Amino acid sequence: MQEKEDSVQHFLELIQKSRRGKLKIYIGMSAGVGKTYRMLQESHALLRNGIDVCIGYVETHRRAETEALVAGLPIIPRKNIFYRGKEIAEMDLQGILNRHPEIVIVDELAHTNADGSKNGKRWQDVFDLLEAGISVISAVNIQHLESINEEIEQLTGITVTERIPDKILELADEIVNIDLTADELITRLKEGKIYDQSKIDRALSNFFQADKILQLRELALKEVVHQVERKIQTEIPKSIKLRKERFLACISSNAETAGVVIRKTARLASYYHSTWMVLYVQSDAESLDKIKLDKQRHLINHFKLATELGAEVIKVKSNQITQSIINMATEKEITTICMGKPHLNIFQVMLRTAIFNQLLRNLAAKEIDLVILS
Repeated sequence: MQEKEDSVQHFLELIQKSRRGKLKIYIGMSAGVGKTYRMLQESHALLRNGIDVCIGYVETHRRAETEALVAGLPIIPRKNIFYRGKEIAEMDLQGILNRHPEIVIVDELAHTNADGSKNGKRWQDVFDLLEAGISVISAVNIQHLESINEEIEQLTGITVTERIPDKILELADEIVNIDLTADELITRLKEGKIYDQSKIDRALSNFFQADKILQLRELALKEVVHQVERKIQTEIPKSIKLRKERFLACISSNAETAGVVIRKTARLASYYHSTWMVLYVQSDAESLDKIKLDKQRHLINHFKLATELGAEVIKVKSNQITQSIINMATEKEITTICMGKPHLNIFQVMLRTAIFNQLLRNLAAKEIDLVILS
């Protein structure tokens, strides 16, 4: 009976998920990069294609180029809320729910709603819209992300009080980075395309400095890359994922070979901008009470070298060296194994062919490359 109930619940969850609206977020390093402008451009394109799209809330900051794009788009009027004798115009959440467009534009995702609103934060309003089956296109700057709040404060000297939880980006079906160089952004500022003339000099001496912009740009790019990688890991089956290089350097206590393998693998990993590891399988014959002191010193130095070059060093005790390599390669999702040329004469090679063939067969089955380094 319980299994049937679980099955029904799972089916209901699938139906609710399919009915949920889609979320697209434009993210940028700062104000003025063109997030709102891009959202409005997209809205016009959607409208031309017969999609029911409306503006729920857009902040133009009186930028002429942005305001020109608002013309011709359906707008759901804002709701006036009276607080402490002031009239504040907020996004009309209920009005959007009643109108129920296919897609709604909601700017300023990190905005704090006025007291008296249904939700304290605009991102919570977006949750409600998505749950109602309305897709949302929104925008936010990288400095509003909760997890890097302290880092942003140290970088800019500004305390960002309006923040969004990281889960919002994880929830997004699509994230688009709106990117500009520091020079382009500063030029836009000087031309009066971001703030009024009265605010330009102050902005140039505070937030809009080339070194700060560059670091914010890096944070925005990294965040988008992180979210794309997360979606690949969670949504794309392993069988059709693009191969991401991960190298495993297998070393022994042989001083001459180990150093070469580590350095050459480090070069390969650097070329592919990929993760790499160094594996040493210690057999009983190489236990500390049997291995010579000079070999022990060489091993320690090689582990240190590998760490300095950016590798994760892994030590395993086993007499099944081939199987240990295969197991580690599988566990760590290795794409390429690097080994040194074996110091064996032809008769030893012939005697140990079966072991080498076992390794080759296993690696071929798992589509792992084997590189023998001279």
